[in-house]
Amino acid sequence: MFLYAGLIVAVAGSFKVFYDTNIFKVNHIKIKSEKITNRSSFTILQLTDVHNKTFGKDNKPLIDKIKRLNPDIIVITGDLIDRKTTDFTAMFDLVEQLQSMNEQIFFVSGNHEWGNEKTLEFFTGLAERNIHILDNTNRTINFNENRIQLVGVADYATEHDDLTSAMLDIHDETYTILLSHVPDITNDLVNESIDLILSGHTHGGQIRAPFIGALVAPEQGYFPQLDKGMYQWKDEQYLYIDSGLGTTWMPIRFLNQSQMTMITIEGKR
Repeated sequence: MFLYAGLIVAVAGSFKVFYDTNIFKVNHIKIKSEKITNRSSFTILQLTDVHNKTFGKDNKPLIDKIKRLNPDIIVITGDLIDRKTTDFTAMFDLVEQLQSMNEQIFFVSGNHEWGNEKTLEFFTGLAERNIHILDNTNRTINFNENRIQLVGVADYATEHDDLTSAMLDIHDETYTILLSHVPDITNDLVNESIDLILSGHTHGGQIRAPFIGALVAPEQGYFPQLDKGMYQWKDEQYLYIDSGLGTTWMPIRFLNQSQMTMITIEGKR
């Protein structure tokens, strides 16, 4: 009896690991702001922590889903590759397909990009494919008589970030989004007028336990407080951590399905 029950648990657990690791979902979040007028809306698709993983032949399921979502812009918040990646073909093919459907693709670096021996080659390849590398700089995006300021910092964990340069000429009255691979960037934010931070890095713990959540996350150690999801870190200022699409250190996920996130920002007035 116990052997039979154990077998059922093992099979169910194995299926869950396979499903969470290889079948992605889309998380949808909606944010309202007084800084957006005319009840306009703006959509952002966030991809993070892919770690050179592919979903099906030529990433077809992923690409088909993104086409249907049809976001206004796409942001990639680091660790598109793994530090051990030597062949960038799969990720270059992915960004080429993304760029063919949406020219507004913005990338900030993660710790695995900086830990890779071919960092410069990878960054050059992204630039050649017209991906906007937003490390320590910013862009203004206009839509429906509104503006959004998109600010990017290079990886905080490896000390490549330069927040001062990134925030140059940023205006408080305009809705501002900060792209930072590592959520711990909040430790250095004092009076910056940032409305939303989009991060990754934690993988949501990658393996989670029932009723507990993430067991460990980079920089935060065991039982991290900031593992995935939406956090209000100041009044009307939010941090969102996407748990990502790929894996590292162990090629599995459990109770933590691979995902990307569709963010809709709407005007309150």
